Amino acid sequence: MKPFFLFTMALLLSWGTAKAQDELEDLLNTLEEPSVDYAKYAFKSTRIINAHSIENVSAGVLDFRILHRFGAVNGGAYELFGLDQANMRMSFDYGITDRLQVGVGRSNIGKQYDGLVKYKFLRQSTGAINMPISMSWVSGAIISSLRWADPDRENLLTSRMAFYHQLLIARKFSDQFSLQLSPTIVHRNLVATRNEPNDVFALGVGGRVKLNSRIATTFDYFYVLPGQLPNQNNSLSVGIDIETGGHVFQLHFTNSRGLNEQQFITGQNGRWGQGDVHFGFNLSRVFTIRSPKEHR
Repeated sequence: MKPFFLFTMALLLSWGTAKAQDELEDLLNTLEEPSVDYAKYAFKSTRIINAHSIENVSAGVLDFRILHRFGAVNGGAYELFGLDQANMRMSFDYGITDRLQVGVGRSNIGKQYDGLVKYKFLRQSTGAINMPISMSWVSGAIISSLRWADPDRENLLTSRMAFYHQLLIARKFSDQFSLQLSPTIVHRNLVATRNEPNDVFALGVGGRVKLNSRIATTFDYFYVLPGQLPNQNNSLSVGIDIETGGHVFQLHFTNSRGLNEQQFITGQNGRWGQGDVHFGFNLSRVFTIRSPKEHR
């Protein structure tokens, strides 16, 4: 009698455990989040060429970047087709989260320092959430450290400053092709004449065509809306991206001598048809400062 009683109790306990496990699995299935597939690597770098791209530095990663630009190729053989002159911007960008990025940089043109904040608030996705585009917001400040050249005017800190704001709207149409629009406003506290506006509105467009797993062609262009800047030549850059491990080399030609948004959007750019074109390269190297939790 005792063995039968023990067998019956064990059977009931096993049945109850199995039933509870099935109910728990049903509950977990109802609570399981729907699958969402987010688009990745619309661009291979946080910059297309001059322009910001929709991509961010990953959380805990520091991106050290050098933007190097030579003189105009129409300088001829005497200037070694521009290689005798060079401008440079160095920058550090850090990913606070996968969506939030901050950065600082310094350009030798105008001895300008700049800082930026970039936040991706919308991500292209398929699956349970079908979102056709990604969107980011970028805000930056620029300040010149040049010695004050006009003794008759008060040297105000605010007179040295400029600001820009951009909305980045991008779509990765396929693994081979991505396109981005960048409505932009640049505010300059001090302008050359009273006829020039402090606020300049422009529309940027950039794209990437992937040729193979490591090489892609890129371009970016900024159209300054008419009636704002006299004799303005819009910034146009074309280039090629080469990925080698932790490095991304960006080789390009551009009519922009400047290396920050104030310079290449509102500055005086050259004419492609007259050879006012500069060869340059961007070099990026990333370092993991803070590992993700799952890798600790």
